Amino acid sequence: MFDRPENKVLALSFTAFTTAFAVWMMYGVMGIPIREELGLSDTELSWLLAASALGGALPRGPIGLLTDKYGGRIVFTVLLLMVVPGAIIVSYAQTYEQLVGLAVWTGLAGNTFTVGIAWNSAWSPRERQGFALGVFGAGNVGASLTKFIAPPVIALIPAGYIAGVVPGGWRFIPMLYAVMLVVIAFILWTQAPTPDRKPAATRSFLAMHRPLRAINAWRFSYYYNAVFGAYVALSLWLPKYYVDTFGVGLTTAALLTASFIFPASLLRPVGGWLSDLWGARRATNMFLLIMIAAVIPVSIPGLIRSPYVFAAIVFIFGCGMGAGKASVYRYVYDFFPRDVGVVGGLVGQIGSFGGFIFPPIWAYALTATGIPETMWIGLLFVSVSCYVWQLIVARREGRAEAEGRLFAGGAKASRIPVP
Repeated sequence: MFDRPENKVLALSFTAFTTAFAVWMMYGVMGIPIREELGLSDTELSWLLAASALGGALPRGPIGLLTDKYGGRIVFTVLLLMVVPGAIIVSYAQTYEQLVGLAVWTGLAGNTFTVGIAWNSAWSPRERQGFALGVFGAGNVGASLTKFIAPPVIALIPAGYIAGVVPGGWRFIPMLYAVMLVVIAFILWTQAPTPDRKPAATRSFLAMHRPLRAINAWRFSYYYNAVFGAYVALSLWLPKYYVDTFGVGLTTAALLTASFIFPASLLRPVGGWLSDLWGARRATNMFLLIMIAAVIPVSIPGLIRSPYVFAAIVFIFGCGMGAGKASVYRYVYDFFPRDVGVVGGLVGQIGSFGGFIFPPIWAYALTATGIPETMWIGLLFVSVSCYVWQLIVARREGRAEAEGRLFAGGAKASRIPVP
């Protein structure tokens, strides 16, 4: 199967993205011992987590454009190697300010998602776009990799320096990830098919930006803020939420967080397959309804008192998010098949911005009200507003599908989508 170049691209990009995502999300677990070591407040910790999310959000637009222009092989490899020095320096950082700056640097690993989306779109056939992008995006499970690796490593390797050089405790995690990034970058560069596909190799940068004037590019960005930006924020914030709200230990908090991350990551292929079968609009509607139904009970202050009941409900919320992340990018391909890099970069950039802005908002809301559930009330508002926007445009999209101007999945013929 891996003799086919599109499958090789998918396998390599999935592996690299899984590792990169683990690096991006490492502060979610490391933040607890860092808070204890430096005596940080909840607000200070939230900005540290937000800084990591910011690094994975801001450059996505330009990086998507570069991928369409020069190919995913070189952009992916360079991006992985750019993160390595920052990860090494994190292991030796001593102050809060240093860690915040380095969090932005290592957060660049999150931009590998945009590279992989554009790269796989260039290689995968139209009828398998949703599934292929869903499989690649399942690399979000790398967030669980951190949740499983970091707590036992922190517990087993004592703080200090091994042989006076290699740091222990939480500082060993970024050093380990730096080595993994180098290995993955080498494998990707040597094994990826050549010559690479570059959909925009002959187009000017100005022409590549024109699709961003379409309102649908911004609509999909807002949807992605609900299904992915909130996912990033929750992956970083939930360990702290479990520790502070339910009084569990760090290892238990990390495992319960992983129970959210797994469905929110591994269901992306299912979401992509259903989007290919039903059409992105119908699939996205269903996934948003699942999210709304799940977030309502956890939004009610004091209703859920068991961390395990809470985790089960958040698991369902993660199912909707995981499938929804794939359907949104199926939407992007339906409307912008020649511009997945630049439009997908915008969608990822704005969508990921939620991972930056949500943690500080949650921290300030908690400080002001003392009610942990305020964060879920906010996520309920975002989910409902996405669904309402979907209802507003549903009739127009339905007509376009019926006329064959918008790909609806399954055996339906597809032509040039509506702008």
